[in-house]
Amino acid sequence: MNKRALVSGGSGGIGRAICRRLAEDGLHVLVHANRKLAAAEAVAEDIRQAGGSAEAIAFDLTDAAATAAAVETLLAAGPVQVLVNNAGVHDDAVFPGMSATQWHSVMDVSLNGFFNLTQPLTLPMVRTRWGRIINITSVAALAGNRGQVNYAAAKGALHSATKSLALELASRGITVNAVAPGIIDTAMSEGAFDADAVKRLVPLGRAGQPQEVADLVAFLASPRAAYITGQIISINGGMI
Repeated sequence: MNKRALVSGGSGGIGRAICRRLAEDGLHVLVHANRKLAAAEAVAEDIRQAGGSAEAIAFDLTDAAATAAAVETLLAAGPVQVLVNNAGVHDDAVFPGMSATQWHSVMDVSLNGFFNLTQPLTLPMVRTRWGRIINITSVAALAGNRGQVNYAAAKGALHSATKSLALELASRGITVNAVAPGIIDTAMSEGAFDADAVKRLVPLGRAGQPQEVADLVAFLASPRAAYITGQIISINGGMI
């Protein structure tokens, strides 16, 4: 039976590329969405049409009870041995003008969502003595970014969680790493950076492609990356 991989936020630009790439490596991919189940279904169907194995699932990561129920259903079919915590949201504002809602909504998805999903999947993964947990973060967590104190704080906390969880799980054959993308050519970044800004900010002079992030994630999810854990790996064209 193929190992199963769950990709949260799997219907977005980076998430979609990760799902397809993991399926190419023979994993059965669980494509997660919150409200965009139809988009997740389309990703899963594309994977199946290409000869891979996938299914779509939908639940709200910020709802602990709903996530627990969904995970219980997933685990009835066996453990999830590759988990990619990719879901995240922006709600940007300069800090003096940031509302409590903006702060908590971003924290809820990136940080509380990480806990709600990862914690119940960990022990079943431990029992298999093999696993990969990969957290998708951001260059903003390393370098900061104006208007993103909430987003940088949430992703920075994931960096610390990555390192601590890696220590806890290393003896069980489970690696835990974070991938911190810079400017990636997706719908989310399209309106934020024009071509001149990209050339000014990125030494390589271009935005990254979702497929490039997916290739890195696929390597970290593979047996070839067994000696890499507790790392924050940047993919940003040399920004920092």
